Amino acid sequence: MLVCSEQNLVVFSVPKTGSTAMEVALKPWADIAFYKQRKHTPVRRYQRKIAPFLREAYQLEPETMAVIRAPLEHLRSWYRYRAVSLTVDFDGFVGAVMSDSPPEWARIGSQLNFLTDRRGNLGITHLFAYEAQQVLRRWLDLRMQAEVAFKVQNISPAVPTPISPTLEQQFITRYAEEIALHARVTETGGYMVSSA
Repeated sequence: MLVCSEQNLVVFSVPKTGSTAMEVALKPWADIAFYKQRKHTPVRRYQRKIAPFLREAYQLEPETMAVIRAPLEHLRSWYRYRAVSLTVDFDGFVGAVMSDSPPEWARIGSQLNFLTDRRGNLGITHLFAYEAQQVLRRWLDLRMQAEVAFKVQNISPAVPTPISPTLEQQFITRYAEEIALHARVTETGGYMVSSA
C-alpha cells in the first residue's frame, strides 16, 4: 500500500494483480509505503486504522485505487506462485482453496473481501481490471502528471493449470460476486469509479 499525498491517492496492493510492479513504479510519488505483512492491507483494515490516522495526522481524505484480476486467473497466478512446493495439480489447489477448512498453502483470501467494507460495499474509488493495463497506466500517468515506468516483477514459472468442467462450475458458483465485480469493471472499459 502506498499513500501519495500530493496526488490525494492511496494505492492498494491486491495480491497477484501486479502490485509489486505498481509499487516499484509509484514509489517516487509515495509519502508513506507499507511493506512486508502490511503491504497487502485490505479495505476493512484501511478504513478502521489507516484512514482515521491519515485524516487526524495529515488532514488527508484520499481517494483509493486498486486492481482486480479475473477470479479464475487470480487463482491460476496463486497456483503458479506456489506450484514449486505443492504436491497437487490445479484442480487440487482450487478444491483446497474452496474447502471449508483450507490448508495453509491454500489460504489465499478473496479479492472481493479485500476490496469491500464490512457491509460488503466496494471500498475503492478507482477500480481497474488487471487485463486493461493500458487503461491503468494511462490513468496513472495523468494522475502522477508524469510517465510512470513499469518494470516486470515477480513472474512465476509457467505451469499447466487446466480445470475440470465440474470444478469450474463449482468455482463460478462460489465466486459469483467476485466474478460479477470483475465483469462490471471490464464492461466499463477496464476502469470503474465508485463513490467509496
